[in-house]
Amino acid sequence: MVRLSAVLMALLVWLAAMAAGDTMTGTPNDRVRSLRIVNPLDPYGPAVLRLGSGDVLAINFDVLSEDRDYLRYRLVHCRADWSPSTLVDSEFLDGFNEGEITDYRFSEATLVHYVNYNLTIPNADVAPLLSGNYLLQIYPESDPDDVWAQCRFMVCEEKVGISGNVMSRTDVDYNAGHQQLELRIDTRESGVADPFNDLFVVVQQNGRLDNEVALRQPLRMSGTTSIYEHQPQLLFEAGNEYRRMETVSTQFPPMGVESVEFINPYYYHILATDEPRAGSQYLYDETQKGRFVIHEYNSSDPDVQADYTVVVFSLDMPYDPDTMVFLDGDFTMRRFDENSRMQYNRERGRYERVMLLKQGAYNYQYLTVPRGARRGYTAAVEGDKHQTLNEYTVKVYERKPGSRNDRLLGVALLRF
Repeated sequence: MVRLSAVLMALLVWLAAMAAGDTMTGTPNDRVRSLRIVNPLDPYGPAVLRLGSGDVLAINFDVLSEDRDYLRYRLVHCRADWSPSTLVDSEFLDGFNEGEITDYRFSEATLVHYVNYNLTIPNADVAPLLSGNYLLQIYPESDPDDVWAQCRFMVCEEKVGISGNVMSRTDVDYNAGHQQLELRIDTRESGVADPFNDLFVVVQQNGRLDNEVALRQPLRMSGTTSIYEHQPQLLFEAGNEYRRMETVSTQFPPMGVESVEFINPYYYHILATDEPRAGSQYLYDETQKGRFVIHEYNSSDPDVQADYTVVVFSLDMPYDPDTMVFLDGDFTMRRFDENSRMQYNRERGRYERVMLLKQGAYNYQYLTVPRGARRGYTAAVEGDKHQTLNEYTVKVYERKPGSRNDRLLGVALLRF
């Protein structure tokens, strides 16, 4: 009973930390666009540095402006639940926790003027010393409290072995609407004295945050291996393959675009109206699970030559007063807010959303969120197909009682 209470308390603390404060990737300043953070050696993987490896993360973003802004950055060290830790800068950083962003270029021959900024972590001025979660914040030199943009990344020790299976034969159905994970975590090289109680495992599906799960204890141990199986937290709705669209040209309608129009001062990419797929058969499509890539058809340097166009999304679906419909993908920064929320057009009888996006190739899907809830569901619009090729990111932390730092022992990407 005592152990069960401790587990429930840990989960409540996790949920409270996720709800308190905003440490999600985001751009509070609306002029900041197309924020990306990637490992150039693995651009489609999670934003992870291997501690002491020489890895570099590249941060790229635009500010809609004709002039350069004097911008600076800092790092915030976070716990496994992304709440800020109590460590002082000298405990988790080598160098000064403040730097100027000096790598910038002006857009070239675009209708929408912007300045493109680049930053790498680590660099000559700062490098993380500890594994764990980090939040990079960008702010104007004149006002350090005015955060314009922030993005998450992780530093990993590679001290555990992570293996597992993703199965469509689950504890609730067989080859139907769910996928279930089984995980095995080998801690023999980690130095963790009590893996049964001190491991903290977080699992994401396709980079989503709304259905992310945390596991405090394994089902059982086998030697130095923690085994997680038949656990309800590891049961996920299967969803469907992400939809794809491209805005790489203004001279012809690219993939998923019904028409291209110029309405001063913007080009408009009007996408073909989407239909719900819940009642349709599964169709294989090789997608990037919600990611986007900046690209312009005739450009050799899309970071500064791709333009911003107005993209019109529409979903032909009856209005449901009890739920909200949101666009999901990296381009929405996985947020359920007014920027990603579809609005119902009663005259046309469909949901619509207009967004200013940089030219490129985008993955997206529609999620329904019950009013008052924080979690999205694929069933109503996309459907749940057991064949869907989902990606699951598994992060393993050591969280010892009384510790001020959660070590990130390993990160793995599992695919169905």
